[in-house]
Amino acid sequence: MGTLRAILKNPDDLYPLIKLKLAARHAEKQIPPEPHWGFCYLMLQKVSRSFALVIQQLPVELRDAVCIFYLVLRALDTVEDDTSIPTDVKVPILISFHQHVYDREWHFACGTKEYKVLMDQFHHVSTAFLELGKLYQQAIEDITMRMGAGMAKFICKEVETTDDYDEYCHYVAGLVGLGLSKLFHASGTEDLASDSLSNSMGLFLQKTNIIRDYLEDINEVPKCRMFWPREIWSKYVNKLEDLKYEENSVKAVQCLNEMVTNALSHVEDCLTYMFNLRDPSIFRFCAIPQVMAIGTLAMCHDNIEAFRGVVKMRRGLTAKVIDRTKTMADVYGAFFDFSCMLKSKVNNNDPNATKTLKRLDAILKTCRDSGTLNKRKSYIIRSEPNYSPVLIVVIFIILAIILAQLSGNRS
Repeated sequence: MGTLRAILKNPDDLYPLIKLKLAARHAEKQIPPEPHWGFCYLMLQKVSRSFALVIQQLPVELRDAVCIFYLVLRALDTVEDDTSIPTDVKVPILISFHQHVYDREWHFACGTKEYKVLMDQFHHVSTAFLELGKLYQQAIEDITMRMGAGMAKFICKEVETTDDYDEYCHYVAGLVGLGLSKLFHASGTEDLASDSLSNSMGLFLQKTNIIRDYLEDINEVPKCRMFWPREIWSKYVNKLEDLKYEENSVKAVQCLNEMVTNALSHVEDCLTYMFNLRDPSIFRFCAIPQVMAIGTLAMCHDNIEAFRGVVKMRRGLTAKVIDRTKTMADVYGAFFDFSCMLKSKVNNNDPNATKTLKRLDAILKTCRDSGTLNKRKSYIIRSEPNYSPVLIVVIFIILAIILAQLSGNRS
């Protein structure tokens, strides 16, 4: 019923949702016949359905390399995230992980659910990795080595300052940006982007995730995970976990707003990176997550619900982002609209208001200066259309019948 209510409230979400569902069905059918490649693409769908969908934008050779890159780093991340692994066991694995990708026999028992399956059957990923071109292999090995070393460093070190925060995010996400730039360049379709721009692409996504996942991370069992820098949260509470308590709601929102403002510092670099991309498929692959990130920050800013659960964009708006992010003009338009949305939520009494507004004004100016804003129709900020609820219900029933038929065809 939740989906139906959302569609009744935003009826123009329906068509993009149908397209997204059909695209997801199509992606599920694109599983290679070879057992190791089949495992990799099935596992990709299990650990990240959104990434499995976005990766379909890429040509086959590059898609395979990015798929393996993602799974190798997801496996590395599974080792880092498993708080039940003793430090003296975890650190050596992180440091040597880049060597295991060449070993068809290596696996390690950790993680839960689909991540445990990934780790138990990691030999499939290694087998696929060994079939990639040498340039792809070298890029994946290099980034995995650097990331593993960085993760090991922060196993024994807390995120104290904002410099620590940037360094941690560099290791776990900025390096992903560098690695993807290397893979794009190795495919012969893009110039090699600068490390600083590539790093910002990763940091913007990672910082958004860290903000969004506060409650999940702080409630992690058997040991909480803390990525918000002490330099920021200590201005508001004595302990990071205190932000989730209702009596600290005002301070929690102020701290959240400072975290959002920190993340916004990477936006202009991200816009420059995307502007420089030439290949349309690579552009969409990079742009969709970035638009999702600025949208998520707009939802999170000044929102106490970030400390009560996970704040997300509604599914229909997500479907629209995926459907309508095709050109740089689309990106400028989306960033402009989400930034306007975020700006409207800035409380002048917030201690970070001046800095937040300054960063948002810089983003809005960049989008205006592109000269593309008057050439598009906003799907983010708009007046509510007046659709008949009866018509929407009928369309929804038709959608249900279509999806039921698709499910029947699969079986």
